[in-house]
Amino acid sequence: MVGGVGKILNVGILLFNDVELLDFAGPFEVFTVASEMHGYQYFKVFTLSRDGGTIKTVNGLRVQTDYSLDSHPAIDVLVIPGGVGTRKLIHDDAILAWIQETHHAARITCSVCSGALLLGKLGILDNLTSTTHHQVLDLLKELAPLTTIDASKRFIDNGKVMTSAGISAGIDLALHIVNKLYGSDAEHKTIEHMEYK
Repeated sequence: MVGGVGKILNVGILLFNDVELLDFAGPFEVFTVASEMHGYQYFKVFTLSRDGGTIKTVNGLRVQTDYSLDSHPAIDVLVIPGGVGTRKLIHDDAILAWIQETHHAARITCSVCSGALLLGKLGILDNLTSTTHHQVLDLLKELAPLTTIDASKRFIDNGKVMTSAGISAGIDLALHIVNKLYGSDAEHKTIEHMEYK
């Protein structure tokens, strides 16, 4: 396997009220399609919320999550989406502690859009280069003064920690992760099926 991956990787996507829909739906689609296209389940993708209940996206869609933060499978790839709900979560000690703990155990931690605010608040972006949605660049710099922000990039790969710009850029980041873990052929077949480029 490319990247030393020889097992199904668990992708855990954190959901919360006022999350941006495409921030999580885009990566969810990429990771599930990547598995469907190749006759081998590369990823098991699931969603999590504080209590495992229903959340409401910023545009009103209700989503029943798969697991609570207290009871879920081990997470290999942690996805933190954005949305206006992140403004509350940067003050939520329980959510922040869970992200920190899960990040330490995960193989990859990535944020989409303003999800970077949560990583920044925790110091996870310190001494790394990062990006986020253009409307929260100043807030990210305030929360994470030790990060170098590059607003010109769709996504940035620091190894274990990755960030993407706003909303649709999460699709690009997820495709990059597929490539990094399973090679360019897996990425290209996923892109072809999604008719993304």
